[in-house]
Amino acid sequence: MHPLLILPLAPLLLLQGLYVRKVTPRLPEPPGPRSGEIGQGRNLRLLILGDSAAAGVGAETQTQALSGQLIRKLSGSYRVSWQLWAANGRNSAQCLHLLEQTPAETFDAVLISLGVNDVTGGVSLATWLDHQLRLSQLLGSKFAAQRILFTALPPMHHFPALPQPLRGVLGARAKQFNRALLAFVATRSNCRLLHFDAPMQAEFMAADGFHPSTVTYGLWAEQAAEALIAAD
Repeated sequence: MHPLLILPLAPLLLLQGLYVRKVTPRLPEPPGPRSGEIGQGRNLRLLILGDSAAAGVGAETQTQALSGQLIRKLSGSYRVSWQLWAANGRNSAQCLHLLEQTPAETFDAVLISLGVNDVTGGVSLATWLDHQLRLSQLLGSKFAAQRILFTALPPMHHFPALPQPLRGVLGARAKQFNRALLAFVATRSNCRLLHFDAPMQAEFMAADGFHPSTVTYGLWAEQAAEALIAAD
């Protein structure tokens, strides 16, 4: 959506954003392990990196969240040594700072979930793309990642927690980010973009109407595992 079209809506969008923050339940990050080893076969050093969805918000435990379901699906093909570096509210700039401050180690593959907090935080498309470039460069140089799988932003225009017109505006920005991210990964030999579609019915959303449910984490994990194996 063009900025000139959004400008008249700015006061309403601000009020709706404040209202959503006030009334939406703040779900906790689920308890459970954030690193470990599982499976048999060739070694796979895996990093799961990003925001509240990567951290599993909406699931009761990490076993039911993205990390737990993903490593189980990969464990049939690999001996997975994995780590989860994710936090509620984290955006791309914060994730980049984390990588810059963390001592170097080696990962064969990285699954990234970022973008929703950049969209809701009003980060410009140009700034966001620069952060994705720097993230991919740092993961490749400092952490030796050979496979980087970016997850597309979810369909925010369907999020039940968001009222209109805020839902439409944020959804349009999420689509814009996804188009740019698809073009970006096409320029990077070690990067791929994962699109996965889950219906926006109740069973596919957490209680806050904003995060994935356990069912959706399962779909995400299945398709991420397939993409990581195919890229090997």
